Amino acid sequence: MSKEILLVKTSSLGDVIHFLPAVSDIKAFVPDSDIDWLVEEPFAGIPRLHPGIRDVIPVSLRRWRRGLFKKQARMEVGQFIRGLRQLRHDYVIDSQGLMKSALLAVLARGPVYGADRVSAREPLASAFYKYRYPVPRERHAVERGRILAAGIFGYGIEQMPLNYGIACDEPRAEWLPPGRYVACLHGTSRASKFWAEDRWIGLLRELIAAGVAPVLPWGNAAERERSDRLAKEVAGAVVAPHQTLAQLAAMLAQADAVVGVDTGPVHLAVALGRPTVALYTDTDPAQTGVYPMPGKTGINLGGIGASPAVADVADALKDIGLF
Repeated sequence: MSKEILLVKTSSLGDVIHFLPAVSDIKAFVPDSDIDWLVEEPFAGIPRLHPGIRDVIPVSLRRWRRGLFKKQARMEVGQFIRGLRQLRHDYVIDSQGLMKSALLAVLARGPVYGADRVSAREPLASAFYKYRYPVPRERHAVERGRILAAGIFGYGIEQMPLNYGIACDEPRAEWLPPGRYVACLHGTSRASKFWAEDRWIGLLRELIAAGVAPVLPWGNAAERERSDRLAKEVAGAVVAPHQTLAQLAAMLAQADAVVGVDTGPVHLAVALGRPTVALYTDTDPAQTGVYPMPGKTGINLGGIGASPAVADVADALKDIGLF
């Protein structure tokens, strides 16, 4: 009989992407496994890209919290719990290590596995697990996910090449510019992670001078306004239309390169195998930087309090052969 596995990794986009290689490992070492994934509904498109995932179970914690006292939200919560309880899994794996993910894991039917108290992001979450495993906190998030899964199923990953396991083969969108283009991901959830607009303008001009079209995606009104401002300063820059997560993935998969700040889509670009330059200003890339597969290129620039210069980014793009 197959091993029924439920993965609990709800958010954020980057965290969800970081756990994809663990899915590839499980399918390689536990071939008789059927894997479901519990994830926040805005990010459900990412697990669906992995052929090793049987079913995606969306949860709407963020939306439900906003409507906590509304009848519709309470009805949806009840429907979600009843649906989850109808399923039975041999392994319920909380790979997030937070109280919210641990509580979701214990709602499911099956023994709960996770990191031990020292390793969990929120130590109290480990109290909800039946089985606990050490996962070095200093390791990169991708490695932490792989180590947790390997400990649970008793295999080693030392000789197993990193594989995000996803692909996106959609036709090229009609709005994309002809020829080469670079996706420029300027939007992020925290202001301290922004790369200054004057530096973006300098980089966009470098790209145009090299005959490469910059494409400026956006995910909300503020990011759309920033895309418009940047495009007004640099003739030839292209502002993307509104995109679903699947459409964004297709656009990134076809880019000649991707440059982005510390944001989920920059990790998606790396997972899709695209040459990527990631810009860090307020976080440590040693633990959450882009993490490419063997033979692929991902370059992390900057760090906490160390915003990269335009010349640094241009040099990195030269190193990957764009210029």
